[in-house]
Amino acid sequence: MITAHTVRQHPSAVLLVMQLVAVLSYPFLDGSVAGRAVVGVVQMSVVLLAAWAVRRTPALSWVAVLLGGPAMVFTIFEALQPSTAWVVLVSAVFHVPFYLYVSYAMIRYLFHDDKVTRDELYATGAAFTVVAWAFAYVYAAAQVVWPDSFAGLGGRGDQSWFELLYLSFTTLTSVGLSDIVPIGDHARSLVMVEQVAGVFYVALVVARLVGLNAIRHSRR
Repeated sequence: MITAHTVRQHPSAVLLVMQLVAVLSYPFLDGSVAGRAVVGVVQMSVVLLAAWAVRRTPALSWVAVLLGGPAMVFTIFEALQPSTAWVVLVSAVFHVPFYLYVSYAMIRYLFHDDKVTRDELYATGAAFTVVAWAFAYVYAAAQVVWPDSFAGLGGRGDQSWFELLYLSFTTLTSVGLSDIVPIGDHARSLVMVEQVAGVFYVALVVARLVGLNAIRHSRR
């Protein structure tokens, strides 16, 4: 059971685990409206709690009120009406900046001093998964604005949110399995941005760890 104490002590670890649990749980709940809604709201609640634990600032309070609250509401709306274009689009408008801000908070947490704790190591994975979630909503919005932006094994047309999340993870990790691909120019532009973000993120983390190792050796 996740308690407030656990979130305070290991916020990034809790966030990373819950993100992965949500990924593993979603296929079992794909046919259940209530199940998808519960998983979405719980997952977003953990994201918000983890961000609050690592970066308590007035800005985060505003993000929680202006973006986090409406995003949770539209998570439920999406579970009820996954094919309604305006619901998907408005949901993305709230989810994308919310997740990007949380990833920024995690990266700031990782870089805030010259020591790396165990939870900060988990933060590298947590921030990565949060970025993948953000781009999944970017792609969901893209296929509303530009229909037939993506194609899967079943041909071109609207892809489910979970398929877009899968595309986001394969793009961000540079795996590129290509069973779901962007075929519209706008979609390809967005995928290229995520590819750059994935490479840049890995380079950022490696540079951080190398820099800390150099600082450690210089103090001996």
